Amino acid sequence: MSYPKVSIIILNWNGLEDTLECLESVFKLDYPNFEVIVVDNGSTDDSVRQIRQEFPDVVIIENGKNLGFAEGNNVGIRYAIKNGAEYVLLLNNDTVVDPQLLNAFVEASQLYPEAGIFGAKIYYYSEPNRIWDAGAKWNQNIGKFYIIGENQLDNENKFEQMIEVDYACGCSLFFRTALVSKIGLLDQRFFLTWEETDWCYSARRAGFKCLYVPKAKVWHKVSASFGGNHSPLFRYFYIRNRLLWAQRNLPFSKRWDVYKHVVKELFPCLKLKEYPVVKRIYWDIYRCVKKPQVKAQLLGLRDFVLRRFGDCPKGVHRLKI
Repeated sequence: MSYPKVSIIILNWNGLEDTLECLESVFKLDYPNFEVIVVDNGSTDDSVRQIRQEFPDVVIIENGKNLGFAEGNNVGIRYAIKNGAEYVLLLNNDTVVDPQLLNAFVEASQLYPEAGIFGAKIYYYSEPNRIWDAGAKWNQNIGKFYIIGENQLDNENKFEQMIEVDYACGCSLFFRTALVSKIGLLDQRFFLTWEETDWCYSARRAGFKCLYVPKAKVWHKVSASFGGNHSPLFRYFYIRNRLLWAQRNLPFSKRWDVYKHVVKELFPCLKLKEYPVVKRIYWDIYRCVKKPQVKAQLLGLRDFVLRRFGDCPKGVHRLKI
């Protein structure tokens, strides 16, 4: 196996402790030709100074403000391409990696030259043998993606085959830099969530496969930057960007199915046909008033309709569970 240059891009935004632990694991990688780029999105927790002090070999790019996951990583990708990287690994700062991670990815890329994007076997950090994500497949019946292996213990060799997937998770996303010249960079309108899904679909339309690589292993502190998948911040971006992704990547008939699924999720009481319409509407309004997550989702729906993308409104940050 040859050892082409790999640029590892780690996005940091007030995540000093996570980033330091991630970097510690990265510098134990058993691969001879990589550089590490930390892109800082305007942190105020003294991250830059301490990272530079503890890891002087890391390239640090300071954006000065929070550009989100998409554009923040785009800054790092541009730098990596300019400096001769053949491959890039986008790596969440709330992860730790297996020492063989890059070997597994590069070997897979050399075995499958028709593939452009590669995803890891991702475990829960808190449960090191339980899978969080082993690639994803689209399920049109429910208007969502099915996460392969989700919540299953990795002790029966069920997820050891390299397979083609619809998208690879952005917390550990490996790709050829040649791909960028074909499909462009991540769409900054997404800001957070669904941007890697959109990008994988763009790659597939351009003729590149997305592959799950079981020997590439990562442990993830699942949504540390969001405060959890049920936080209002996550729910806002999830609803808005799911709709934007569907608009960009699905034909109208299938896109309409996604829209209907979203409405049913936001207004579950409307389908209770055994109750009067007025009562059902009242229950849904009550949910919206009482549950910050629902408020955030409605704001996400509103902003999709009004074509407001990028960062979320300041009011979403003030919503607390």
